[in-house]
Amino acid sequence: MQLWDGSPLPAGLRARLQREWEHAQFLHAKILELQRQRSKAIKHERGKAIDKVRQLLHLRGIGETGAWVYVNEFFGWRQFNNRKEVGAAAGLVPTPYQSGDGHQEQGISKTGNRHIRAVAIEMAWSWLRYQPGSRLSRWFEERFSRGGPRARKIGIVALARKLLIEVWRFLRDGTVPEGALLKA
Repeated sequence: MQLWDGSPLPAGLRARLQREWEHAQFLHAKILELQRQRSKAIKHERGKAIDKVRQLLHLRGIGETGAWVYVNEFFGWRQFNNRKEVGAAAGLVPTPYQSGDGHQEQGISKTGNRHIRAVAIEMAWSWLRYQPGSRLSRWFEERFSRGGPRARKIGIVALARKLLIEVWRFLRDGTVPEGALLKA
């Protein structure tokens, strides 16, 4: 390793880069180990939570990581009575401001589980790619496809909330989201 002008790196910087590289290698090894354990659990273990993960894996566009996080962080240990509870627990509900004649939308509440919110938004993008014929994807395209990047960002959060509710219904009583495809 050398600097832009060909001179050698200072010893302190070289040592720091070596420590950072070793730390990155350590973390990579741990991540791979956890992924292997998760895959093994999904294939061989039994239990309510694992069965829910397997059920989610039947939907196209949902992978091991998303299904695992949804079940273990959200659906595996909570009982939701309605769709509003699902949206609120994830922090994906609107926060309107009303005062007199004025009414202004202030975005989503963000008071729920941030891990679920992040995975829900990532899964919404995945849903658009792998489930283009579903009712949710068509709704998104009709409402937000002609808008700019800001409109699409707002729309993807709305889609994430709707998709989270559909996933809850799918886990609760097996109702496949309208137009969604299952994996072969």
